[in-house]
Amino acid sequence: MAGKNKDASLNKRAFTSGFFFILAQLFARGLTFAVTPIYSRLLTQAQYGIVRTYESWLLIAYTVMSLCLWRSVDVAKNDFEEDYNGYVSSVHTLSYIAIAFFFGICMIFKTQVQDFCQMDDLMFYSCFLYVFTYTSMLYVQRRDKQVLKYKFSTMATLLTIVPGTFLSIWLIYRGRVQGLIDQLVDRRVIGYYVPQIIGGAIVAIVIWTQGKKFINLKYWKYGLAFSLPLIPEALSIQIMNQSDKIMIQKMISNEAAGIFALATTISFIIWILEDSVWNAWIPWLYAKISQGEEKEVAKPWTSVMHMFGILSWVIVMLAPEAIAILGPAKYRPAVWLIAPMVSGTLFRFYSYSYSALQNYYKRTQYVAAGTIGTMVLNVILNYVCILNFGYMAAAYTTAFSYIILLLVQGILEHKITGMVIVPLRKTLLIAVVYGAINLLSMNLYKTAWYFRYAVLILVVAAAAIALRKQMAAVLKMFKKRK
Repeated sequence: MAGKNKDASLNKRAFTSGFFFILAQLFARGLTFAVTPIYSRLLTQAQYGIVRTYESWLLIAYTVMSLCLWRSVDVAKNDFEEDYNGYVSSVHTLSYIAIAFFFGICMIFKTQVQDFCQMDDLMFYSCFLYVFTYTSMLYVQRRDKQVLKYKFSTMATLLTIVPGTFLSIWLIYRGRVQGLIDQLVDRRVIGYYVPQIIGGAIVAIVIWTQGKKFINLKYWKYGLAFSLPLIPEALSIQIMNQSDKIMIQKMISNEAAGIFALATTISFIIWILEDSVWNAWIPWLYAKISQGEEKEVAKPWTSVMHMFGILSWVIVMLAPEAIAILGPAKYRPAVWLIAPMVSGTLFRFYSYSYSALQNYYKRTQYVAAGTIGTMVLNVILNYVCILNFGYMAAAYTTAFSYIILLLVQGILEHKITGMVIVPLRKTLLIAVVYGAINLLSMNLYKTAWYFRYAVLILVVAAAAIALRKQMAAVLKMFKKRK
């Protein structure tokens, strides 16, 4: 009985910790989405493009410069449980050394780096300060999730994101009132990132104070052995997600990058939902594989694929209104980017079912190889198609690259493991059908809004009736999961 009570208490702590961790992440992302209409109206179109492209550079920078060592925190819990805080503190120091090394290299080539990334001095130095301190946030989030504590990391996230968001809006607004239009980008950088830099610095001090270790070669060797092989894949994912905005800024204009960035905000909705469902799905999937019950996976996963296919179509149908809310009239061209963007996000989600099996059998090098190859293809296609067809082509090339990734991961799953959980032909058919429906539905933008809404309501109602039993079965399955 005592053992059962202990397990129940542990499960409750795990659920509470996981719930608040996800809630904090969703709140932070949701706040970014909620304030987009404010930023897009206070900043000029070119300035909005600069701000969003700067964010892309930051996402790429922290992935490389931190050496992804914070990802080792998850697995180190089992191997260094008696000195877990010491491990985190020591490897955290190694990340800082690596970032300092990259900073030194960039200082040597400062002019070239600034010209290539289109950053002024404030943006350049803020970038590195942010990479330092955001890395600390990643460490504490991973650590607290493993030790089933949530209060500190949750509060650290909220107390940096929320003040930064509202301070940046106030500074931009005051700049417009005072006629300092040329300073709005710098005001956004100061307002949004300085609170996060201060908060991250405090978190870094807490990590070192609790761990009391700065240098431990054993921990460093362990962290590097785990994390270095992950860098190519992690970097490829970030480049896949961010290169389009960067290339549009450099090849077309800041204004075009701003329009493209606003459209990505819409596709971000389905991205968040997909990742949330996948995080709930993956433990059940691995449990089924370990029990030799792989055949029970295909049917519920197919239902999930249909659910998100329909959701992607709903977002496409509501795109005109969503764009009108997120930005003024000058952003209206973004409506033609939504269908390919959400389709690409959908294809990426579908590919998870194939890469998951390779991860389960620790064949991650093949997952990385597929991701890297697709990234290279995407960058090449972006360059060629943007050059010949304009910036909107980047949305289509990324969608095409994701369906290639789906195809590659599906083939690798069978070749490497000899298993097929979900038939690749079936997944490709579902992906192509929903992708085609999304693209064809853009023709409805030219019709009266009430006709589009009538079609939306009828199709959603029919889909709900057709899939109600399957989705009820999926929900029941998760309720039974222990």
